[in-house]
Amino acid sequence: MSPEMLTIFMFGGLMVGLFMGHPLAFVLGGTAVLGAWFGPGPQVLGIIINNIYGRAMDNYVLVAIPLFILMARFLNDSGVTEKMFESMRLLLGQVRGGLALTVVIVSVLLAATTGIVGASIAVMGLIALAPMLKYGYHKGLSAGVIMASGCLGILIPPSIMLILMASYSPVSVGALFAGALIPGLLLGALYALFVLAVCMIKPSYGPPVAIAERAQISRGQMWLMMGKYVLPPMSLILGVLGALFTGIATATEASAIGVTLAFILFLIFGDRKLSTCYRTFIEAGKTTTMVMFVLVGATAFTGVFSIGGGMDVISELVLAMPGGTTGALILMFLLVFVLGMFLDWTGIVLLSFPIMLPIVQTMGVDMLWFVVMVAVVLQTSFLTPPFGYALFYLKGVAPPEVQTLDLYKAVIPFCILIMLACILMALFPWLITGLPAILLGYG
Repeated sequence: MSPEMLTIFMFGGLMVGLFMGHPLAFVLGGTAVLGAWFGPGPQVLGIIINNIYGRAMDNYVLVAIPLFILMARFLNDSGVTEKMFESMRLLLGQVRGGLALTVVIVSVLLAATTGIVGASIAVMGLIALAPMLKYGYHKGLSAGVIMASGCLGILIPPSIMLILMASYSPVSVGALFAGALIPGLLLGALYALFVLAVCMIKPSYGPPVAIAERAQISRGQMWLMMGKYVLPPMSLILGVLGALFTGIATATEASAIGVTLAFILFLIFGDRKLSTCYRTFIEAGKTTTMVMFVLVGATAFTGVFSIGGGMDVISELVLAMPGGTTGALILMFLLVFVLGMFLDWTGIVLLSFPIMLPIVQTMGVDMLWFVVMVAVVLQTSFLTPPFGYALFYLKGVAPPEVQTLDLYKAVIPFCILIMLACILMALFPWLITGLPAILLGYG
C-alpha cells in the first residue's frame, strides 16, 4: 500500500471506528494493527512495541499524570469547591451577572486545582445552573459560561494535558506551565468581560441576588468564609506552581506536593470516611488507566503511520499550502479544531504532535508558542458538536428545561472568544513567551 493510500486508510478507519461508538484507545490500536498488516507489514509491530515502551512506559515525566489526577479527586471529594462557590456567589451577588462571574472565577480556581474538565463542569452544573435559572438568568448564558469556563482545566496549570504535550515536545513542563498561564487567565478575563457586556446590554439576562438574601450575611462573616473556603485552594495553587517555577521541584515532584496538600484539605473539609478515600483512589485509577490506554493506542497508530510514509505525505501537504509558514500554521490549527469535533484532547495531542512538531521545527517556529496555541485551540474540543464532551457533561446534570439544542447555541459565542484569544496571541506572541522568559529565562 502506498503512503497516500495508507494515510487515507488509517484516518478513514479511525473515523469509522469512532462513529461506530468504539472506545478511542481500541480504535487507535486496532487501526494501527490493520495499517501495519496492509501497509509496511506485520514485522513492524515489534518496533512499535519498543516505541510504546520507550515513549509511554519509560517516561518519567508522565508519572505526574496519576499524581495530578489523584490531587484533583481529593479536592473534588473534599467538598471545598462547593463552599468556595457559595462564598463567591454572595460576594458578587449585587453585581449584574454576578452569578455568572462567580462561575468564571471559581472555574479558574478549579482549573488551577483540579484540572479535570468533567469534574469542574459537573460540579458547577450541579451547584450553579439551577440557582442561576431560579434567579432568572438567561438559559443560554448560564449554560455557556459553565461549559466554557469548566474547560479551562486543560489549559491553566497544573494541567495534565500540558504534561502530556511536554512529553512529546522539546519544551519542558515548567516552560509550558508558565507559557499557558497568561493565555488561560486571558480566556477567563474574556469570558468575564463577555458576561458583563451581555448583562449591561440586557439586564434581564443576569439579575443580581436578592438584597434580603445578601443582608443575612454580615461583612465579617463574608470575609471569614473567603478566608476559610477560598484561601486554602489558593494556597495549593501557590504551593504547586511556586515549587515548579522557582526550580525547587520538577513537575513530578510538584505533583506529589499537590497530592499532599489536597489530602490535607480532604482531611479538613471532607467526611474523612475510609469508603470515600477508597472511592477517590478507584476513580483516580480509572481516569489514569483511560489516559494510559489512549497513550498506548496513539503511540502504535503514529508509529505505523510514520514507518508507512504517512508522515511525509502530511508534511508535503502542509508545506505546500499557499501563504508559506502562515498558511501552514493556519491549516494545522484548523485541523486541530476540526479534530476537536470528533476526538477528545488526549487523542488529538497523541495523534497530531508526532506529525506536526517535526514540520513546525523545520519551519523555524517557536515551539513553546506553537504548543500553547494548540492547547488554546483544544479548548474548543470540549465545546464543539457533535462530540463535545462539555455538552454531555452539562446535559447529564442540567434541569429538564435545558435542551441539547440550547447547549449547542450556548457555546457559539465562547468558541468565538477562543478564536479571538488565538488571534491576540498570534499578533502578540509575548502573551505566551513573556512569562517563561521572565521566570525561567526561556529563549
